[in-house]
Amino acid sequence: MTAPPAIELAQRSSDHRDYQNVPRVITAMARDTGHGMTAPPHSHARAQLLYATAGLMRVVTDLGVWILPPRRALFIPPGVVHHWTSIGKVAMRTIYIEAGAARQYGNACRVIEVSALLRQLILALLQEPVEYPIPGRGEHLAMLILSELAAAETVPIAIPWPRDRRLVAVCNAIVADPGSTRTIEDHAAEVGASARTLIRLFPQETGLHYRQWMQQVHLAEAFGRLAQGHSVGAIAAALGYASPSAFTAMFRRILGKTPQHYLTEWRAPLQTL
Repeated sequence: MTAPPAIELAQRSSDHRDYQNVPRVITAMARDTGHGMTAPPHSHARAQLLYATAGLMRVVTDLGVWILPPRRALFIPPGVVHHWTSIGKVAMRTIYIEAGAARQYGNACRVIEVSALLRQLILALLQEPVEYPIPGRGEHLAMLILSELAAAETVPIAIPWPRDRRLVAVCNAIVADPGSTRTIEDHAAEVGASARTLIRLFPQETGLHYRQWMQQVHLAEAFGRLAQGHSVGAIAAALGYASPSAFTAMFRRILGKTPQHYLTEWRAPLQTL
């Protein structure tokens, strides 16, 4: 697909507030960011499909943390406060969906697979005016996007976030160094709680047992590293697994696919605007 002239995207606002009251079911925004750029906590009147065609994004809400590589997007319902940080250069190509039209996709954040068709539909909508003519090409693209979203596969990767200050401190330490060899007893000593207390708090606060929560952290970290082209062996070693096969077994048990599958997929060239 031919990319629009650079000036066309340059003239398009990169401020999310300019897209919330456009009289169209779907609006599309392009924004390029450098490494480490962050958006302060905010919410939208519309639902958002937070998506980048290149680069990684770390997204945080009160309820969870997500790492988004290309070909993964986060559906964020209207009104959900979130903030994001770019990891590397990010080419954000995101869409905002009118709240009524977005109800069919649920009221919780979730990661979805971005199909090749959905990706191209989003890029094509960016070639249309923000307030595209109705009837017209933009309207047809918007309807196809809604249809593709309804059929999109949910990827079961999320890091539920606790509220208890002791557990928050532990979770922050784990996410900051997911390959650390520190045990739950080590973390307990650092936050002034017993290991038994922390183990009890994990399912109460996150809905996951400690080991399940750790696996979600490892999966999120693995997805980010796979998208950057790291080998499965290097990822397994970085996350403290005894062997690549042990890491692959955990990965496949939860996601139904091997990390090699995603590594091959993400090594395919991506067209970006």
